[in-house]
Amino acid sequence: MRLVNTLIYRYGFLLLLLLGTACTKLDETVYSDLYKENFYKSRTEVLQAALRPMTHLQSWLCPIRGDGYYYHAEMCADQVAWPQKGRHAYDNGDHIRQHYHTWTDNEGRMRNAWVGMWTGVGYCNAALEDLENLDYAAIGMEEKEMKAIIAELRVLRAFHYMKLMDLWGNIPVVTQVGLPANPPTQPRAAVFDFIKTELETYVPQLLPYSTELVGRVAQTGGYAMMAELYLNAEKWTGTPMWDACIAACDKILSGEAGGLGGAPRLAPDLLETFANTNRAAPEALFQFAYSNKGGFVWDWIPLMGFSNMSAALDVNYAGNNGYVVVPSFFNTYAENDLRKTTWFLFGPQYKYGTTEPILGTEEYNGKPLIYVNTIRRESEGDLTSEGGMTQGEENSGARFNKYKTGRQSDPNYRENHFIIYRLTEIYFNKAEALMRKNNGVATQEAVNLVNASRQRAFTAADWPQAAYTTATLTPDEFLAEKGREFIFEGRRRTDIIRFGRFTTGTWWDHTPTNDPNREIYPIPSTQRANNPNLQQNPGY
Repeated sequence: MRLVNTLIYRYGFLLLLLLGTACTKLDETVYSDLYKENFYKSRTEVLQAALRPMTHLQSWLCPIRGDGYYYHAEMCADQVAWPQKGRHAYDNGDHIRQHYHTWTDNEGRMRNAWVGMWTGVGYCNAALEDLENLDYAAIGMEEKEMKAIIAELRVLRAFHYMKLMDLWGNIPVVTQVGLPANPPTQPRAAVFDFIKTELETYVPQLLPYSTELVGRVAQTGGYAMMAELYLNAEKWTGTPMWDACIAACDKILSGEAGGLGGAPRLAPDLLETFANTNRAAPEALFQFAYSNKGGFVWDWIPLMGFSNMSAALDVNYAGNNGYVVVPSFFNTYAENDLRKTTWFLFGPQYKYGTTEPILGTEEYNGKPLIYVNTIRRESEGDLTSEGGMTQGEENSGARFNKYKTGRQSDPNYRENHFIIYRLTEIYFNKAEALMRKNNGVATQEAVNLVNASRQRAFTAADWPQAAYTTATLTPDEFLAEKGREFIFEGRRRTDIIRFGRFTTGTWWDHTPTNDPNREIYPIPSTQRANNPNLQQNPGY
């Protein structure tokens, strides 16, 4: 007999969190002999098992560490880098190889991403094996809810597979725990068909999104996954699916798939969706639920911030001076673009609410800390070069400030949820599909969709000059604008691959490899050693 899980506390915590409990003290109970035969005795226990894959999701999807999907979706693209800064962040050259596209099949961070994501598939399979054969009526559950829970697990598993396929292309497809023992690699097109069938079958069986389903997979999240799959179909299979992408987007835009507040709506400003009250953000379609009050806080901050962040934002956490914005991309923001001042820490840094400067501790020890849009040794007199991945200093590059955790005195301090899909992405996905169908030329509908998002980034006085027209919204400008809007959201690698820029593009301290094999990562050598049926991807 297989154990359901020896630490049911993890299930129970997320269930309490998603049900909106105000409890701040949770006692852990360990059940060392908990089997499925004596576990599924109530609706609560069913939900606990169904939510286990969601508790694991944050470990590989959200930017909480430097080795999951997020790391590999951003560090190799043209927006964000993790350069060495003096004596800090060389990290065995890991981040440098990501930026230069010189990774190997022996990368420890890549191996961790593979293991973490496949563990999530295993959790989905385990829960499905248990729940698909459960006599739900015997524990007082209705067929409609049980079907929705099964659909939720199926769709979440398909989401795992889509992200695995995105990074590695040719991967196994496994739907049973431990079977087969050494699953063989499937071609990317076959994996795509599996995901497509699962989503098309089970997304309509999901419940419409509502406040009761925050932090779970509902129809809005499912159709957003379908839109992403169809948008990338041409790259992933060779066959475009623009009309299917548009149809999936329309399911969300029409309100048919539900939404917080009845139907999703665009946030009126740049702050609402990323605020520490974003649990109820109407733009959210699928989000991971965190709660500082519940003891399950989002720990992305050390990766994103700087060592003096505490004083600047009046918070009780600090960062490790890691991620920075690539200078060439930061330059794509117009000076009057409100995102440039709202979503980044840039320029002189002051203690919160004062004009007292924060001081540096490394190259600028005892001097005012001023973030600059360069990554070079300016403290040593280099004021003209382009710098490079090994030339950073403690003040190099604009920093992440998109999610606002609030001050320590804020009653919602660090209550931010991580937004996986939001309505703005659906606007952009539909706009891109419309342009692709029109041979790359923007239709008025596509322009209207992009402008609806972009208008939030400019004052009323600046908007007439900033608005796009069918002539100015070119494919290049569309890609740049999507990057500006979704910076730090884990989308960039996939986007620039779809636009043909990943291996051919030039950006700060990155020259093209012109090697199409680099569009997917190698299967880690340790995994191939464990499973001889895994065939390595071309070029590695």
